[in-house]
Amino acid sequence: MKDRAANREKRMSIGAHLIELRKRLFISAASIVVGAALGWWLTDVAVWDAIQAPVDAVAKAQGSSSAIIFPTISSAFDLRLQVAFTLGIVISSPVWLYQIFAFLVPGLNSKERKFTFGFFASAIPLFFAGCAAGWFVLPNIVKLMTSFVPDGGESLLTAKEYIDFVLKLVVAIGIAFVVPVFIVLLNFAGVISAESIIKSWRVAILVIVLFTAIATPSADIISMFMLAVPMIALYFGAWGVAHLHDRRVAKRNQLQFGDAV
Repeated sequence: MKDRAANREKRMSIGAHLIELRKRLFISAASIVVGAALGWWLTDVAVWDAIQAPVDAVAKAQGSSSAIIFPTISSAFDLRLQVAFTLGIVISSPVWLYQIFAFLVPGLNSKERKFTFGFFASAIPLFFAGCAAGWFVLPNIVKLMTSFVPDGGESLLTAKEYIDFVLKLVVAIGIAFVVPVFIVLLNFAGVISAESIIKSWRVAILVIVLFTAIATPSADIISMFMLAVPMIALYFGAWGVAHLHDRRVAKRNQLQFGDAV
């Protein structure tokens, strides 16, 4: 048992890392495929109606004609595949998030690995919260963008452009919400310190604001800030956790050094 524990603590070779990475990628890809199969079925059941709902609501509120059009014969099939694949990413997120953490865990010592469950348990709700945040601001964005249509005009939204925007907004915000968890994990692995995190707060805020500005239309300042504020709060929350961890490590090292002296 001691030899087995010692082997786990040893550094893995590059070849072993590549084999481990391949295994994790295969499991993640398989879970996304299974999720996509479920997403294909969900698209007809509820998802497409939910995606189209903001457009219908705006058309009804403004008393105008708005519709999502499919300009080519294969558009509907291609977009259904795209929606199903994106749903597969969202549905299978507990699996591929775990695979990422499992790949990074060997960089932690035996005591710090106990916190892995906490990282994993935080990442999943944060990912879903980010997806929900993107979905929450979607109606406001659709309303704003279609408000520029002149009286008597019709807003015909190309299905590909509209679906691309919706899916990228939801998934990108979901992933962005998980980034602070990985910042904490890298801190626990000794890659970055809490001091370096807080020193980079200006750059982090700038990146977050730019990211939310790209994810939302430039004219929709309210939605941009609705997404930026919680992401900034999560960044400083990650720094707080990293700061407590660094203090604990420094205190432990000081005690060990004192005992050695």
